[in-house]
Amino acid sequence: MTSMATGVSFSMISGKVGGDANQVATASRTILKLNQKYSLSESTCRFLGMKKYRGSGAIRTVSKAVVYGEEMSKNLRVGLICGGPSAERGISLNSARSVLDHIEGNGISVRCYYIDPDLKAFAISSAQLYSNTPADFDFKLESLAQGFSSLSELAEHLVSAVDIVFPVIHGRFGEDGGIQELLESHYIPFVGTGSRECRRAFDKYEASLELRELGFMTVPNYLVQGTGVEESEIAQWFTDNQLDLEKGKVVVKPAKAGSSIGVKVAFGVNDSMKKAIELILEGIDDRVVFEVFIEDAHEFTAIVLDVGCGSVSHPVVLLPTEVQLQFHGGIDPKEEAIFDYRRKYLPTQQVTYHTPPRFPIHVIKRIREEASHIFQKLGLRDFARIDGWYLASNLNLLSSANERLGGPDSCDVIYTDINLISGMEQTSFLFQQASKVGFSHSNILRTIVHRASSRFPHLSWYNYGYSQLLQDLTTLKTSGDIQKVFVIFGGDTSERQVSVMSGTNVWINLQRFVDLNVTPCLLSPSLSNSSGSSLNLDNREVWALPYSVVLRHTAEEVLAACLEAVEPDRALFTSVLQKQVMKDLMDGLGNQSWFAGFDIADDLPRKFSLKGWIKLAKEAQATVFIAVHGGIGEDGTLQALLEDEGVSYTGPGVLASRTCIDKITTSQALSQLSEFGILTISKDVKKTEDIMHETIPNVWNELINKFRCLTLCVKPAKDGCSTGVARLCSSEDLAVYVQALKDCLPRIPPNTLSKTHGMIEMPNPGPELLIFEPFVETDEIIVSSKAKQQLSWKGRRRWVEITVGVIGKRGSMHSLSPSLTVKESGDILSLEEKFQGGTGINLTPPPPTIMSKEALEKCKQGIELIAETLGLEGFSRIDAFVHVETGEVLVIEVNTVPGMTPSTVLIQQALAEHPPMYPPQFFRTLLHLATQRAK
Repeated sequence: MTSMATGVSFSMISGKVGGDANQVATASRTILKLNQKYSLSESTCRFLGMKKYRGSGAIRTVSKAVVYGEEMSKNLRVGLICGGPSAERGISLNSARSVLDHIEGNGISVRCYYIDPDLKAFAISSAQLYSNTPADFDFKLESLAQGFSSLSELAEHLVSAVDIVFPVIHGRFGEDGGIQELLESHYIPFVGTGSRECRRAFDKYEASLELRELGFMTVPNYLVQGTGVEESEIAQWFTDNQLDLEKGKVVVKPAKAGSSIGVKVAFGVNDSMKKAIELILEGIDDRVVFEVFIEDAHEFTAIVLDVGCGSVSHPVVLLPTEVQLQFHGGIDPKEEAIFDYRRKYLPTQQVTYHTPPRFPIHVIKRIREEASHIFQKLGLRDFARIDGWYLASNLNLLSSANERLGGPDSCDVIYTDINLISGMEQTSFLFQQASKVGFSHSNILRTIVHRASSRFPHLSWYNYGYSQLLQDLTTLKTSGDIQKVFVIFGGDTSERQVSVMSGTNVWINLQRFVDLNVTPCLLSPSLSNSSGSSLNLDNREVWALPYSVVLRHTAEEVLAACLEAVEPDRALFTSVLQKQVMKDLMDGLGNQSWFAGFDIADDLPRKFSLKGWIKLAKEAQATVFIAVHGGIGEDGTLQALLEDEGVSYTGPGVLASRTCIDKITTSQALSQLSEFGILTISKDVKKTEDIMHETIPNVWNELINKFRCLTLCVKPAKDGCSTGVARLCSSEDLAVYVQALKDCLPRIPPNTLSKTHGMIEMPNPGPELLIFEPFVETDEIIVSSKAKQQLSWKGRRRWVEITVGVIGKRGSMHSLSPSLTVKESGDILSLEEKFQGGTGINLTPPPPTIMSKEALEKCKQGIELIAETLGLEGFSRIDAFVHVETGEVLVIEVNTVPGMTPSTVLIQQALAEHPPMYPPQFFRTLLHLATQRAK
């Protein structure tokens, strides 16, 4: 990885970890912070026009001879394999990226491999893991990566190229024993469960039968194979389980797929049959399982970590997580009934996680004991995730269901899914639960790798060598000043959940630097004003967050975790459980020479007023990294408050922020640039309240006559770029949109409007002003990894949509390589396509078959002119349409606090630079630009 300094930081932390650590860890164990460390590359420094930045001497490269000594002269070579044929391959990419981020360096080197949907294997660069979705590069893999003629050739390559494989393929081929069987046939060590055990546990129907035979409770189910569904047999199953033949509620899901792909709720026999056949015809699976829908129960998921050694298994269940679905009204309850793919991977208020669960302590103890027993009985290895339901004591189960579940005396806990390769995104269950008991991301993943390595005698040198590495490193000390950084995220706007993703990602990347002390901070959501503006600043609160509290999916969830942490009874409840889990872990890990201890102290969050927090930043001489999208984070308010106290911050200044948050003002500021090929879209602004009281057909006719067009784009005037944006093709569409605002709907369901579209997240609270503008229609770009013509574009209109980052000092902003945006459904990029990892396609740079090199350069010049005219500095993102021949730019909007999520296009564009800037260097560069401006 570019510009990675080989080194380890030591942070001696208090011995208090969730209580009296002496009862938890063995005596004299030191809490260590083990993370890879980075420095800015020489090329980055030259690009910024600065001298080599060394953080006052704190960042340094340590030679291998010093770090590893005589005993350890080489790294453990880990082969990371991702992708696969399932619909979860995009999530697999995210998981692999996370694993790479947290194990690379300090004795481990990583090589990356990708399996495409057709099971063709490639050796890929680590940069490709930062793509948003495999479709970003599937169509050009032949020219970008080293291909293997067969899976056998891949395996033969791995024999000599790596020491151990870490498979990160979710669903088919990754969890069903496919990749494991391939590796076993070539005697290649790998992380995780063996092939035979994977096959048995992955099939939901077969696993439920085995669990039932072992004495565990499972949900009553029925297996459908193929499309020849026997209605009479299904009807009999409904009757046996006292389900209404017309309205009985069941879960329909593939037998062999991930835990959320293709999972649906059905009502009655006919609907169940219909949805089962749909899954089969879609090719998701030829075996479909019906399950009785468990009402009024509490869903949970538990990570199991094997802390044994060699052939001895010692599974320990971490603190389980309760999954609470939230129902906000306005949406068909049939669509809100389950923890589906969207709720799992897109952070919205539709789901809340509680770690530990809000269950009686004896229930949590039982879940931990039984999940550990399941892990051992099924022969699982290293780690896994087990999902289930806790039935409240007042639940009135049907007598027939009681019998199927194991009897009336034992109907407390039901087990449903076993996940052999749990998701490993930054805020996944694995990291949430691990952080609650003292593990950082790096520490838990390295623990898993060490555990797997211990099964192979020829890899014993690694565990021994790592022990020597830790001992040698105690003599290394950091020198120079420590720069303090406050990363702030959250806020009020409809993009506050994306802000949490952005801020978490920035924090995780910056905390790897040994000379930075990075504190994540939540700007508390406070919906007391109408638009998330600068009103009531005196009442705003900021929380400084400990490690484990950050790893949540929504701003509201982070805030709730803060309140729980300082609530005495809940804090005591959590502490008791933490002590028990950590003791259980140390019973196994305490005997491992390589385990250095837990590296996260379970500190309490601290609350400040906004102004008090800014004064704290001033006293600490901290630089504030702003990751608050929209509202006071992007309209100049927060910037002005920081400037008044002399606190340095990232991104553009007050004036540029105020200009760009207002799309009308932005257009006016750029209106004089037409002679340079910079164009703006005509706009009309209307008060939302006025429209609600007008006759909708009259408003529609007025707008289309004014713009002389047939379709319109509507968006909030002062909000982020992803919520409330819709294409309207008729007055009826406008009426639906306005009614959604009146009803305060959180979202408009897919295909509600006349033109096909995905889910439209609506601004909450509603916007005061709406912008209407002519809808700019571009030609459809089709990216397919299976079709012979893998990238197709008719190009009749010659305009395409791009998004591009700009970075640098004011007056000398540099345009990164633009990304071509590809809409997968409808004509407006959805929230998922913009921010949900594994969703949305971005082509970086635009393929030469679509845009010529000359047009691309002209476009980048135009982007830099826009940045100069608006007074941008630090970094921003510009969305626009561009003409593929002339390079003319038609501006959509400018985002001064753009998305900084793990798969954001800004990261892809930074990696497209020469040489590439990986995320740690990219965010460090942005931080440096902020401190330089302050000077």
